[in-house]
Amino acid sequence: MMRSLALAILGTLISVSVPTRGPAAESWVKVGVLHSLSGTMAISEVTVKNATLLAVDEINAAGGVLGRRVQAVVEDGASEPATFAQKAQKLIQQDRVATVFGGWTSASRKAMLPVFERFRHLLWYPVQFEGNECSPNIMYSGAQPNQQLLPALDWAFQRGHRQVFLVGSDYVFPRTANLILKKHIKERGGVVAGEEYVPLGGTDFSSVVNKIRASGATVVFNTINGDSNVAFFKQMAAAGLTPDKLPVMSFSIAEQEAKAIGPSLLAGSYATWNYFQSLPLPANRRFVAAYQARYGRDAAITDPMVHGYVDVLLWKAAVERAKSFEPDSVRKAAVQLPWLETPMGKVRFDRNQSLYQVAYVGQLDRSGQFRILWDSRQPIRPEPYDPLVFPGKTCKLH
Repeated sequence: MMRSLALAILGTLISVSVPTRGPAAESWVKVGVLHSLSGTMAISEVTVKNATLLAVDEINAAGGVLGRRVQAVVEDGASEPATFAQKAQKLIQQDRVATVFGGWTSASRKAMLPVFERFRHLLWYPVQFEGNECSPNIMYSGAQPNQQLLPALDWAFQRGHRQVFLVGSDYVFPRTANLILKKHIKERGGVVAGEEYVPLGGTDFSSVVNKIRASGATVVFNTINGDSNVAFFKQMAAAGLTPDKLPVMSFSIAEQEAKAIGPSLLAGSYATWNYFQSLPLPANRRFVAAYQARYGRDAAITDPMVHGYVDVLLWKAAVERAKSFEPDSVRKAAVQLPWLETPMGKVRFDRNQSLYQVAYVGQLDRSGQFRILWDSRQPIRPEPYDPLVFPGKTCKLH
């Protein structure tokens, strides 16, 4: 009965409640799952929510955490930073969750940050971002710039692509990411061929495409987020700028987005992540099989999805090490955890509350999967503050 109740809870998209009084309540611990289930970012975030719930379900099937079953309270950030902040406060104050998993855009994370700091709570953030942030109330499992942006730049330069056009959505992550990239492009003797931004959710790239075509760029670095990528790649193709003519390196397109946009449109383009579905690891094969058994045998698996899944496992391990659900105790225990074997390989948190992880460069094929072309071989230590851009600035949390 308890297992069927857990499955029913995990399958819903709305927040539900369990008894808050009496012995039954003591057998549950609530966690928040906060992602965009509607709006421009839903194309990316719904599946991260799915992977997070899969981890919760697996934990419950194995007996829970500290003898308690986990109830996921799911909320929709609706692709609006202000909504993320409101829902985060609701999860903490009304639902009294032990922790929160979620967020994608840096705008949503920055909107939530003061909420978690005010209530001394803990957010597990699963997506690559621009760095330049260090809060004791966030566990940053997504890539720092030195684990995604800079390996991609090194890889492009090694192949002679030294004239780089930067295009992104107009918000925090793309602008700060490109600030870092511009510094490193110039430091390495390259050329910034152009830099353009469109509103998040924007669909008119005619001017941007014309500027790319006239720029002389030999590679495009793409930090466009969400369903705007559909319009961007269609308009690039219509202008004759297909991936075989002008390589595009993307930082927010993974297998799920490729499937939604159309692999034939993106085939030959590149991406840099810390995980690809094609990663040949036993733990990854088990994870992919479990996810597809639950959400469909053709379901695509992405880097943020795996980070969302792994975050729950890391939280469980930290809770058990701390012997407590209290957020501050959990975060202190999290940075003391040993290496954990996961679908993306061995990972662990640094004392700056960011994750050691391997970087991979992949090229998309027509099946919608990435062929891994390069990897860093060893997990890269996360650096929240790029020394070239933020000299002397460090992150000291423990």
